[in-house]
Amino acid sequence: MTVRDLHESLVARLQSGEELSIPRLKETLKEITEQLSALFRANRPIRELVNGRALLIDTVLQRLWEDHIGEQEATLIAVGGYGRAELHPASDIDLLFLVPEERNEFLAESISGLITLLWDIGLCVGQSVRTVKECIEHARDDISIATNLLEARHLAGDHGLFDAMIEGTSPDRIWPTDVFFAAKMQEQKERHLKYDDTAHNLEPNIKEGPGGLRDIQMIGWIAKRYFGTETFRALIDHGFLTDAEYKALVLGEEHLWKIRFALHVLTGREEDRILFDYQRTLADQFGFVTDEASLNVEKFMQKYYRTVTRLQRLNDMLLQHFEETIVLRDKLGSPCVLNKRFQTINDYLDVIDKQLFSHRPVAMLELFLLMAQHPGEIRGVRASTIRLIYQHLKLIDRRFRSDHKARRLFMDILSQPRGVTHVLRLMNRYGILAYYIPEFANIVGRMQYDLFHVYTVDTHTLFLVRNLRRYPAGSWRRHAWKQLRTLRQRAHRMPVQQLASELSELLRRIAIARVGREHAAGLSGERWLVWLQENDPAGFDWRERGRLLLDLPYAPPGEAVQQSELSRLIDAAMAWTARPAECLLRREVGHGV
Repeated sequence: MTVRDLHESLVARLQSGEELSIPRLKETLKEITEQLSALFRANRPIRELVNGRALLIDTVLQRLWEDHIGEQEATLIAVGGYGRAELHPASDIDLLFLVPEERNEFLAESISGLITLLWDIGLCVGQSVRTVKECIEHARDDISIATNLLEARHLAGDHGLFDAMIEGTSPDRIWPTDVFFAAKMQEQKERHLKYDDTAHNLEPNIKEGPGGLRDIQMIGWIAKRYFGTETFRALIDHGFLTDAEYKALVLGEEHLWKIRFALHVLTGREEDRILFDYQRTLADQFGFVTDEASLNVEKFMQKYYRTVTRLQRLNDMLLQHFEETIVLRDKLGSPCVLNKRFQTINDYLDVIDKQLFSHRPVAMLELFLLMAQHPGEIRGVRASTIRLIYQHLKLIDRRFRSDHKARRLFMDILSQPRGVTHVLRLMNRYGILAYYIPEFANIVGRMQYDLFHVYTVDTHTLFLVRNLRRYPAGSWRRHAWKQLRTLRQRAHRMPVQQLASELSELLRRIAIARVGREHAAGLSGERWLVWLQENDPAGFDWRERGRLLLDLPYAPPGEAVQQSELSRLIDAAMAWTARPAECLLRREVGHGV
């Protein structure tokens, strides 16, 4: 039995002429779910099942459209994940009913009846009924709606309405690609902060967490908006992916799909969290076996954590590559040479010679030493250099580890007064720590099956390093002030949306650092602005004037905003962080440093 067999059987049943009553349709949908679950247990390819469920639901909806709407002027469109033809057992089915501008009561009643029927037969539908004009207006005002429509797929009805909607929401009409990119980047940063900016939580969210399915979709959205591509493979032709990276992206997505499919079957609902209570059952289902070294559940979760870490690396690299191509293509400054081997381009660290790591492998450690020596000045590692690191990791072998130059560079990294924790986290993310310290490789992605350890062992270890380095009083203020100063120096070269996004993220991180991660949930939305206002001795009106930081990244294209106002916000923040510690701590006694 295959999905093709199921589809042929379904088509035959729907065309048999028998009455499609609600009980009959409910039974048909139940059989589809059960048969797909059986194919999943039989280890059929997960892509076949996820795309196959979308195909089967397409077939049901198209038949019901014929019965209820017929030849009336309207269009049925799949959007969101369903628009990508991706449906898990309990995924929402997002539908857009596109109707003409002229009001038609009979059509409205027909659509209402169809929507009611879909709910009655057990489909979890997310629906909207709009005209082309309304679609364009809503998409112009809301980046989430614009993203949903980007994935629109025609199911039934008038192709003319569908084509008009696609044309009206194209990049040359709304959300130019650079503005779309900036808004989606801000959206991702805010989403990651909800999960402490780490993929290694005890009960990770497989969809929304860092390195999860949403990060993969993010790559697809940007690629489709800029290149018009429908598949990741097309990015190879555009020079954005190598064959190895494409394979890692697809295999990572399929592994997450398998876990998500299993979660939906296990819980009978749309559950995207790998909760503690489900982990042992999932480990059994995926065939992991307990041995003297580890529990099967620990092996299962370690594979998950390592998968999302690889996906997060790809997300970082590709989005930076997109930024250079889309946002900064006409704004890349001249390289700033740091030494004979490294330079910065647009504040990202880059190698001067692409053969550097082949000829001098220890330069991979020198790269991170430079980052630690220039905290706040270097934004990160350039995408092309990240790719070179991955390609040369295997050169970090026994001989490399015994090289006195490598040892000196690593000790120099640990000896830096600032930026060490950030650099160690990057070294962990890019795989350097695991290769350089074999003992550390054993704990990467390793979880302990209890409710006490909130993160994986490697993440806990790096948190410990951070906390030990925070003991000197006032160190956080000096670090924050230098980051703000660097942002101030770069402000005139940055688009206002990007400047607002980076300043917003920096100020929110300062607030979270002061109240502690355990209280971070209390700083969601605009609450961090309230916190800044309450804790600023100068009494700066952060709540009112700081709203610009929340609104600007999502502002419609073309809205004029004075960059000077953002500069005033930076100056106010620098003045705030430069004040004596006893003033800054008046509301924070007991939270620690």
